[in-house]
Amino acid sequence: MNPADKKRLLQEMLFARRFEERCYEAYVERKIGGFLHLYPGQEACTHGVMEAARPGYDYVITGYRDHVHAIKCGSDPKEVMAELYGKATGSCKGRGGSMHIFDVKHRFMGGYALVGGPFPLAAGLAKGIQLKGGDEIAICFLGDAANNQGTFHESLNMASVWGLPVLYVTENNLYGIGTRIDRSTAVHDQYKRAAAYNIPAAQADGQDIDAVYAAAQIAVDHVRSGKGPYMLELMTYRYRGHSMSDHTAKYRTKEEEREWGKRDPIIILKDRLIAAGELDEDEYSRLDASLIESIEKDIIAFCESSPEPDVAELERYVLAENDPWVRGGVA
Repeated sequence: MNPADKKRLLQEMLFARRFEERCYEAYVERKIGGFLHLYPGQEACTHGVMEAARPGYDYVITGYRDHVHAIKCGSDPKEVMAELYGKATGSCKGRGGSMHIFDVKHRFMGGYALVGGPFPLAAGLAKGIQLKGGDEIAICFLGDAANNQGTFHESLNMASVWGLPVLYVTENNLYGIGTRIDRSTAVHDQYKRAAAYNIPAAQADGQDIDAVYAAAQIAVDHVRSGKGPYMLELMTYRYRGHSMSDHTAKYRTKEEEREWGKRDPIIILKDRLIAAGELDEDEYSRLDASLIESIEKDIIAFCESSPEPDVAELERYVLAENDPWVRGGVA
């Protein structure tokens, strides 16, 4: 990546961090309800992988920690935040909330609350690509704990047998809710598990966007060239608890949190750009301040002024009333 790309990615990751922190504040203010799973600490994973792929062209699917993935794919941050607010202007018209962002226009095929649920859906997307003969790929982001679900094994086996164009990305933040990986999983290095299905795999530093991008280039090129599925494991860490109901994260030691805090993906990239003479602290501070201001003035103001969903439309989208097969009496 050239310096301009790295500065852009720094801005994107910093925006993602401030966006998520503002989600936290809105939740405390009771503007956002339901479940909320935040992404601070893991920004280099999504941005590094998608920088190597084609955002808005390749199909992306993930679990419930999904806001940043949607935005990187091209979703309007205002619509993402409005969905969290439960407003009619949200990406799912206020019906999905935090765990169910969806934007078919930008081929972000959803966040899903069911742990491990996206594995077979990603395989299905990839099978559709294969049948149509396109050069898109399907990318499935999920946490390490999802890999203990049966859907992981069934999907990887099928993807390998059928040679599907799917990239499985494990964002290994070491914990499944409050259970550390070494207490729940026999094989700690998740990328090694793909060998059981004859799928090539690699592990990379998920806190270093340069390392993520380099590994993702290899992975994306493999899948897009028709060589079948690939698995990429990114070693990362979430700086907040599993969700807003887990604000203390007492299952983690303060020493562990401090050590991972020293490897903040945003600070790593910022320091690298400063060392290269491409950025200075004042410029970074101005960028940070401008992003915080834009989130407040543009995104939050949009959400606050957006209408609530119309009660008269409560049953809309429940049944397939817009399905042409149903309208035509075929089904």
